[in-house]
Amino acid sequence: MSIFRRNCDGLGRRDFLQLGMGALGGLTLPQIMASQARASVGGAPVVGAGVPPSDLRCILIWLDGGPSHFETFDPKPEAPSEIRGEFNSIPTSVPGVHFCETMPRLAKSFKKFSVIRSIAHNQNNHGAGNHYMMTGRPTPQPVGCGAFVTFHPSLGSVVSSQRATREGMPAYVSMPSISRSGGPNFLGAKHSPFVIGGDPNSTSFSVRDVSLPKEIAEGRAQSRVALRTSLDRMKRIADKAAEDPAVSFDQFYSQGFDLITSKSAQDAFDVNREPDVTRDSYGRHDFGQRLLLARRLTEVGVPFVTVYSGGWDHHSEIFPAFRDTAGPKLDQGVAALINDLDQRGTLDNTIVIVMGEFGRTPIINTLAGRKSPGRDHWSFAMSVLMAGGGAPRGQIVGATDRKGYYASESVYAPEDLAATLYTKMGIDPTLTLHDTAGRPVQLVNNGRLIKEVFA
Repeated sequence: MSIFRRNCDGLGRRDFLQLGMGALGGLTLPQIMASQARASVGGAPVVGAGVPPSDLRCILIWLDGGPSHFETFDPKPEAPSEIRGEFNSIPTSVPGVHFCETMPRLAKSFKKFSVIRSIAHNQNNHGAGNHYMMTGRPTPQPVGCGAFVTFHPSLGSVVSSQRATREGMPAYVSMPSISRSGGPNFLGAKHSPFVIGGDPNSTSFSVRDVSLPKEIAEGRAQSRVALRTSLDRMKRIADKAAEDPAVSFDQFYSQGFDLITSKSAQDAFDVNREPDVTRDSYGRHDFGQRLLLARRLTEVGVPFVTVYSGGWDHHSEIFPAFRDTAGPKLDQGVAALINDLDQRGTLDNTIVIVMGEFGRTPIINTLAGRKSPGRDHWSFAMSVLMAGGGAPRGQIVGATDRKGYYASESVYAPEDLAATLYTKMGIDPTLTLHDTAGRPVQLVNNGRLIKEVFA
């Protein structure tokens, strides 16, 4: 069962696609390749063509709707019941630090990651909050709760524009959909995410555009000409070539050929190659298996992978969700990912970030007509998990006040988080980009580094 659900604005994945955001955000692999080929034969140059020295990869786990800091990493056991809620706090593996009881595996693994408890901003609706957290830039004008906004390139698209890839792999992947502000804006379609839909936990799961034609998979195509004939039959590639004659199909074909004939690339997309014990540790559900696939993709050189998890807009039913569904999946999957990366020796070159657009209100909402209590939007205090990439382990950064209303110590903003991520990935946060009209746009405005997450 998918964990993609609607937020309070009533917009789900189907609405997203009907509004045309697939063209603005997630593209098929042939479309991305065609855009890259077009740029290389006279289009706009790739921004920051020089490859930075850093080889850090990022897995961004996006909890769409805004996860509660109370029911995750910042419980308030001494607060009144109308703030404290139904759950107790539990000790973590670091003395003196407590998480909510809904996060037992992450509490046990806390010596391997940090939590920033003091991210705050003033964009208290989904559209603006999503944009601010996904880009590091606030919207230049007010937007409604349900707005899809792309005023600035997303974190993943910027990384795509600045980092080289290997063996034809896409630079930016998002599963199973993209955040409403997860697109490239003026960086262009070549830096859109390659969206991997479907459920990796399903026995019928396959990744579109990279599946081998039957004659190749069975070894019956004996020559490169025969291979090309087989590839040309792949509908997505053939259709794109026909509709875009300005692109050199030889270049376009070569990129596709490199990807789908690369054993390491094919292996990376196949979660069935993982031992059952590993797959079980992540959880045999869509979210857990997407995290496992994200780990496999970063290991073969994909620099940025977003795992999108919907359903965190808990205006009601927050306690059953954290007790029975969303909470256990998050706890199991993220703890397994961090522990797996650590055991494989790849946590130092992979940064894992867990966040949403804001936190939730301290006062529990018990308005009549709602199925059960919940919490509303609250952008003035939120928790962000950060693991790997040289971030210290077992550390709490900042704090909220006694009742969880406001970030009160070492307060940081989304631009600070963006500047920190870019710096860790070898990208200068003061880099000047240029929009489609040639106007200079600074990547991050006034971003401070979160010094506590640098060793």
